[in-house]
Amino acid sequence: MLQKAPTLFTFRRCPYAIRARLALAAAEIVYESIEVDLKNKPEQLLLHSPKGTVPVLVLSDGSVLEQSLDIMYWALHQSSTHHALLEDHTFSTLLNRLTQQNDNDFKRALDCYKYPNKYDVEQASNAKNNATEILKEWNELLNNSNYFYGYEASIIDYALMPFVRQFAAVDQAYFEALAIPNIHRWLVNLGQSIIFNKVMAKS
Repeated sequence: MLQKAPTLFTFRRCPYAIRARLALAAAEIVYESIEVDLKNKPEQLLLHSPKGTVPVLVLSDGSVLEQSLDIMYWALHQSSTHHALLEDHTFSTLLNRLTQQNDNDFKRALDCYKYPNKYDVEQASNAKNNATEILKEWNELLNNSNYFYGYEASIIDYALMPFVRQFAAVDQAYFEALAIPNIHRWLVNLGQSIIFNKVMAKS
């Protein structure tokens, strides 16, 4: 008897949902996708996850993953190639460090930079500078490779890219003028990749 495919509750432009979809696609996992109207959340979503945020992945056994990184780890553990990479101590250490930095410091600065009307002028300016300094740090990590670990995109790239993409979109001229050529190249490469365009395709 065939197992029921997992169900992913998602929102096309949400960076957390984007990275979850990237991991599922990288692991070649077939799943049912349900696009959520954030102003009219389906009862099915709230039944599985009362917090009502995306992404949420409901597995075939009924268990629920409510955090994007948990979904990414689960997906890549299903793939022998990616699973082996996750067992690499150097890789896992870098993954943990960068995702923590992204999900805390960078995301906090990004939100303030993206929605300056919610903060005072000094806070917004500091947030922009803080996010920029993180991008400069990440730029240095890309000095010897097109990606953060090795010569192919990995979960690290997929976990960070949607948020850097959001930062770039706030003020494209400012972003392009920054002296972070490695990040510029990295973002273009990922943005033009088959996998990214696949997960961003409108259904």
